[in-house]
Amino acid sequence: MPSQGADIVKINTLDPNGLDRRSFEHAARTAIGATASLLIARLFKLPESYWAAVTTIVVLQSTLGAAVSVSTLRFIGTALGAFTGGLLALYFDQNVWVSAGAIFLLGLLTAALHLDRAAFRFAGITVVIVLLVGHTESPWIVALHRFFEVSIGIVMGLVIAAVWPDREPATAPAPISAK
Repeated sequence: MPSQGADIVKINTLDPNGLDRRSFEHAARTAIGATASLLIARLFKLPESYWAAVTTIVVLQSTLGAAVSVSTLRFIGTALGAFTGGLLALYFDQNVWVSAGAIFLLGLLTAALHLDRAAFRFAGITVVIVLLVGHTESPWIVALHRFFEVSIGIVMGLVIAAVWPDREPATAPAPISAK
């Protein structure tokens, strides 16, 4: 009789098939890319340079082909979110309802423009940061900083993906059929 927990999937962290050269390279390229984008953003004295690193990590979770196509949408979404957040922050203080309305309208706008949800995701994230995080600078400066921080992360992710492409997983051999 099986135990009560037999249906639970067991995760074996020491499985030799999980910790392989491909996993090591992916972890290394992600760490190098995130660190490089962070340092570049700091070089430009961007106040929240960690957004460059976060964005690079997001970009590097895709293959180069997928990253290139979705990164255009990420740029567009970030620009839409930064513009919307900068504009609304001129007229409204930090306000959850203005933020909610902005996210809703950005969702409709990105859908009307036939943009992928990646554009909407980045637009929403950017507008929330610009509208709801307290800043001492002008809303337009905050929006511009956010756009540059995310853009550095996208570009660095694409550069790393092009220079050091993620290896395709080895395919398992076809089973031998018995005759």
